[in-house]
Amino acid sequence: MNGTAKTPTTSPVAGSPRRHQFIAGEWRDGSMNKVLVDRNPYDGTTVAEFRIAGVDDIDDAYRAAARARLEWDQVNPYAKRTVFERAVRYVEEHEHAIVEIIVDELGGTRLKAMFEIGLVLNMLKEAATFPLRMEGRILPSPIDDKENRVYREPVGVVGVISPFNFPFFLSMKSVAPALGAGNGVVLKPHEDSPITGGTLIGEIFEAAGLPAGLLNVVVTEIPAIGDAFLEHPAPRVISFTGSSAVGRHVAEVAVRHFKKPLLELGGNSAMIVLADADIDLAVDAAAFSRFTHQGQICMSANRILVHRDVYEEFAAKFVAKAKSLQVGDPRDSETIVGPLINQRQTAALAALVEQGIAEGATVALRGEVNGNLFGPTVLTDVTTAMSVMQQEMFGPVACLIPFDTEDEAVDIANDTDFGLSGAVHTRGLEHGVEIAKRLHTGMVHINDTTIHDEPIVPFGGEKQSGFGRLNGDRSLDEFTTLKWISVHRGRRQFPY
Repeated sequence: MNGTAKTPTTSPVAGSPRRHQFIAGEWRDGSMNKVLVDRNPYDGTTVAEFRIAGVDDIDDAYRAAARARLEWDQVNPYAKRTVFERAVRYVEEHEHAIVEIIVDELGGTRLKAMFEIGLVLNMLKEAATFPLRMEGRILPSPIDDKENRVYREPVGVVGVISPFNFPFFLSMKSVAPALGAGNGVVLKPHEDSPITGGTLIGEIFEAAGLPAGLLNVVVTEIPAIGDAFLEHPAPRVISFTGSSAVGRHVAEVAVRHFKKPLLELGGNSAMIVLADADIDLAVDAAAFSRFTHQGQICMSANRILVHRDVYEEFAAKFVAKAKSLQVGDPRDSETIVGPLINQRQTAALAALVEQGIAEGATVALRGEVNGNLFGPTVLTDVTTAMSVMQQEMFGPVACLIPFDTEDEAVDIANDTDFGLSGAVHTRGLEHGVEIAKRLHTGMVHINDTTIHDEPIVPFGGEKQSGFGRLNGDRSLDEFTTLKWISVHRGRRQFPY
């Protein structure tokens, strides 16, 4: 690498690379005859069309990543850092255009788009430190004249599969640290977010001067490639973000082929509001936790548990808050709740709400469903046995549940197969921490939302919410391996 950033072939507003595969440093069509149509979830217009990648394209991408990684190994760590600094500047300079892509492709509101871009910038800045953190250690030995050296090395090649909800960030969350740790990467974005979760990231790193082939983006569908992305011999780590059902399959295939699966999966997060909580703060935090990006966030608060002494006050204020949220065109800066990603998700959520009502839930607020728009909905009289309490509801539907004792609240919160995030609202901060320690979940926030991700704090879940941790040192650990090399400086004495 000569240290000079390449000239971007197009802006991220509109251009052919967004509609092509990015393999071995080239923008090209996929080898399959099938065309993937990327649609705007709000109005159904076509955002882009891609000829999808086939198994041969997957092979080309992985082989390119493996070759380019050897070149990347020879680049000075400070020069590697410069690539990430350029990537940061590129995102900052094209912020407005990226916002428009997020709005058009994902149905994300402008508020959501800015939130996601902020997360991406922080992740790029953190990944920029990784080349300078590939530290080794020298350890003592019980054997005279011997030293033990421990080297931190890249795993080699990483396969990344990203989801449709926060694809720009959730792709970058694995891609940037994996590159920063010295690996080659092949990224497969979700078919509903091929630009924001895929080709946009390829464009950013191409413009930043990343060696050709080190990052590859393949846009395809599982029926076209089967398990080829997982089974290819090149990747040593498969980083998957998505549903728990698919994550289980990814893990099974990866382990069968002696690859390390890194899984960030679904959630069914609980927010606990104690009797001494600041109710207005709790209502605002609950609304943000449930309705941000239409509830299509794995950390969203599906279950809001409120002490019976303040339940009626909280419920009245929460319903009023939900009713006040503007639903509609995400291009409108006043819109808070835009469309769900597709009709399949909309229909599934509507069916789940109907099932909850049939099981005995009461509708405190019923949002109108219009196309992929699903208005905020609030259910009360919900019990732990109901489907709406046990399944992840990936949409703007909240369940309110009263409780009488803290032990009861903890039991309800833990009565789920998931364990990603959570929140506790109380004026007694340390008491809130003690309750948080009892929750079987990877993350809990006191007097705040359930939705948080920071670049240096370990992020991950328990139970069916996945395994492994990302961010900061944890990402460095996940995308590297340790090698022990011992050096004997004298004449070793052997017993025979």
